[in-house]
Order: sequence, then structure tokens, then C-alpha cells
Amino acid sequence: MKLIKLDAIDSTNEFLKGLSGNPATENFTVVTAESQTKGKGQMGSVWATEPSKNLIMSVLVKDFLLDITQIFNVNIAFSLSVVLALEKINIPELSIKWPNDIMSYNKKIGGILIENSIKSDGTITSIVGLGLNVNQTNFEDLPKASSLKVICKTNFDKEAILLTIIENLEKNIQTWNQNSDSLWTDYTNKIFKKGIPMPFSDPNSQNFMGIIQGVNEIGKLEVLLENDSVSEYGIKEIQMLY
Repeated sequence: MKLIKLDAIDSTNEFLKGLSGNPATENFTVVTAESQTKGKGQMGSVWATEPSKNLIMSVLVKDFLLDITQIFNVNIAFSLSVVLALEKINIPELSIKWPNDIMSYNKKIGGILIENSIKSDGTITSIVGLGLNVNQTNFEDLPKASSLKVICKTNFDKEAILLTIIENLEKNIQTWNQNSDSLWTDYTNKIFKKGIPMPFSDPNSQNFMGIIQGVNEIGKLEVLLENDSVSEYGIKEIQMLY
């Protein structure tokens, strides 16, 4: 693993995206920053963070995906790597709010952004970004956000968490062919509010009740509706009201 540490950057994902164009850039190259001025979340949302308090990182994943229909495999391999690293330091009540939010209890402590690019030769490269709230304690105007420090009342070593995440990620990817079924099962079992009747909202602001069943093979959320049918939703097509 090659680790590039930056003081400040607009976006670690964008920085690593530039490096990834060079074929010599090693798989699992990691870029971290103490502060990020243009951090990105899903579908263009903004990820704001206090300087030096949190883990801001991006990692290059290549030579893993063989087909565009497999892209959700990266979500599973990485989000489980994060959860396992946090379990190791006893962060309680961890779950994954589909598709890419890391939760402790009902609070968001981290967000993942995965950007995939298909090369002219058909190979797929993924830039996986993570913003993890580690030692930040001020979440004014962010009632659903929290951090490891707020939850556990102690400071944490950001770099130690990073190294464990990457160690887990390398293992998940290197053993994917043998363990993909169990990793999919682990991901499904970690889904936030799975199996619990919850209110949702669609893009037309229509509210409805549903029960999360799991995720299909291309990463869409499967929700059991009140009429006993199961509907599948992509990113931003459904919002859980909690």
C-alpha cells in the first residue's frame, strides 16, 4: 500500500483520480488529507469536515471488477472493511445505511463515495472515498451526524483506523472469488433498519411504509410494500424517514 498524505486538498477523490491515469500507480494507493475544501457525497452533495479531526481518505481499486454489472461489489468490500475496522475498536451498534453511510446507533458517522471509470480496454477502475467522523465533536445543524469521539467519549488514532480499513479491503478483494456469497450476506445483515417497518419518501415527496428486505445483484434496495409486492430502488429514488 502506498500512502500519500496531504495537508489540504479540494478533494482526495479528485487528486487520486488524476494519479489513477498513470498505469504505474499501484493498486490500493491511498490519499489522505487533514482538510478538504470540496469534499463530495453521493450525487453531488457536500461533505463538510473540521480540519485534522476526521479521517479523509481515498483508495484506488483496480483489477477487481470485470463487468459494469459488478460495481456494487466494491461497495460491499469497502463498507464491510470499514465496519470491521470499527468493530475492532469497539464502536457500538454499527450498521450500513444503504448504500454507503456508516451508522452507529441512529447517527451517521461516515460516508462513502465510489466513482468508477471504464477504460478504453474495458477495464474498470474505482476511486473509493471515505469521510469518517473521528474526533470532531461539533455537529451544529447536523442532528443526524455524530463521531467516534462523541459516541465513545475518547480520542481515536485516525491512521491506525485507516491502516486497518485497507488491510481489511485488500483481504476482501483478494479472497472475493471464494467469499463473495458470505460478504454479500454480511452486508445484507448489516443494513440499517433491515426487516423493520419504516416510513419512506419517493422523489415526488410521497410517503409510504416499507420493510427493507435486502439488496439485489446490481445494488438496488429491495423494499417490501404494504401490498406485499417488492419494489427495487436506485440511489436517490427513495429516502428513509427516521
